[in-house]
Amino acid sequence: MPVFFQMPINDTTRLGVWKIEEPEDYFKGNVPQHRDVTHPHKRVQHLAGRFLLQYLYPDFPYEQIKVADTRKPYLLNEKYHFSISHCGDYAAAIVSSRYRVGIDVEIPHPKVLALRNKFLSDREQQLFDQAGEEGDLQMATTLWSCKEAVFKWYGNGGVDFKKEIQLSPGDAKEETIQCHFTKTGDQLILHPHAFDEVVLAWVVS
Repeated sequence: MPVFFQMPINDTTRLGVWKIEEPEDYFKGNVPQHRDVTHPHKRVQHLAGRFLLQYLYPDFPYEQIKVADTRKPYLLNEKYHFSISHCGDYAAAIVSSRYRVGIDVEIPHPKVLALRNKFLSDREQQLFDQAGEEGDLQMATTLWSCKEAVFKWYGNGGVDFKKEIQLSPGDAKEETIQCHFTKTGDQLILHPHAFDEVVLAWVVS
């Protein structure tokens, strides 16, 4: 099984990253498809992300998944809170029986540097040494991934990434990033993790 990364976050929260190497039929035999996805690779990503949910919690009720108008998947009875992300050949999921969660996985690409001014404030660029023409691709990708994780944690859409998700350096030893989510007033702690090929970020609150 290509479990790329897995960890228990706490007693009620689990996280996993899957490197997709299987054909579509492998996932279709285990996971019901909840929406029409015409692109073959995106369809495999979709299935792999949902496959992870039951891999992390074997009693996860696939058949009860609903999708909100904001495209956020959820369970009506909230037996589990969960978040899914996929990029390239990777799918990531985080599931909790108690806490709201958000996760994002990204493959670093130079385009994120070109878009910095759209999702990072001047203050953030200074704090994370992203100012000027030359930015650090890994850090820029990490900050984007953190903001995506917060967006998914919130789940209600309509978020201004630059103004309403305000990041600052967190605990250097724990390698966390702090977030002030001005839309709700929440103070969040983000957990970024860099691998050779992908960047991962998650939030639990």
